Amino acid sequence: MSVGILVSLALAVGLGGAANPSVVAAESVYADIARQLAGPDLRVTAILQNPAADPHFFEPGPRAARAVADAGIVIENGIGYDPWMDRLLAASPSAGRRVIVVATLLGRRDGDNSHLWYDPAAMPQLVHGLGDALVQQDGSVRGAVARRTAVVLASLAVLQARIDGVKARFAGVEVAATEPVLGPMIAALGLHDRHGRFEVSVMNGTEPRAGDVASLEDDLRAHRVRVLITNAQASDPVAARLAGLARACHIPVVAVSETLPAGLTYQQWIAGELAALEAALSQPAARD
Repeated sequence: MSVGILVSLALAVGLGGAANPSVVAAESVYADIARQLAGPDLRVTAILQNPAADPHFFEPGPRAARAVADAGIVIENGIGYDPWMDRLLAASPSAGRRVIVVATLLGRRDGDNSHLWYDPAAMPQLVHGLGDALVQQDGSVRGAVARRTAVVLASLAVLQARIDGVKARFAGVEVAATEPVLGPMIAALGLHDRHGRFEVSVMNGTEPRAGDVASLEDDLRAHRVRVLITNAQASDPVAARLAGLARACHIPVVAVSETLPAGLTYQQWIAGELAALEAALSQPAARD
């Protein structure tokens, strides 16, 4: 069964007429999973949802503060990606509010790659954690949440099978990136990312070491990498120059994003990015 069909089934299963707490997610990608699991009877709000925005420069406004203050359940990424959410929570303490930190579900710590939605283990963990929270808030939804959980997990299993298929074809292939946005997925696919220190420097807005830049440029010119991965939501002169160099060297450039595109579910989004990456990896390796 396709990802799209399974997601459609998930959206068709209702929670019933029970009164449910509102859910606020720091990022739209987690809000999407919450909507799939909780259904139309539960109000779900995403704070960071503009697919054109650079998440690293986001600052919430009064509307976000009000949404968090009223929420029964809050979902945040954690490990430094959305520190503004902790400030919003501290500004409106609530003993009855349940806070789900995706990094905690995965056992991640400060310093780990914070783009957790690209880790295939993240969403199944969130589904289970959020399902438990919904049932604790309102026991009458137990059956509906269980049905939805099964459907959403099945759609995520389809996505995992796609990941496994790409890994079987391309594990060990050398790639490069201008930022570590896709890092968890690169690891899950068994690809070898050659320039981690450079990527972190660009993401943090610090000047990459000259030697790191030269090394990446040399890898592109020598065709030591099959694909260059860029961040579609961040503009950086060094990254733009490297993307231009990759194209000049006939190395495919794949742009990925940090925010769920409008009109797509999480599963559709990741499936599309996997398709783009697989197509790039499938191209014949560039030669001098």
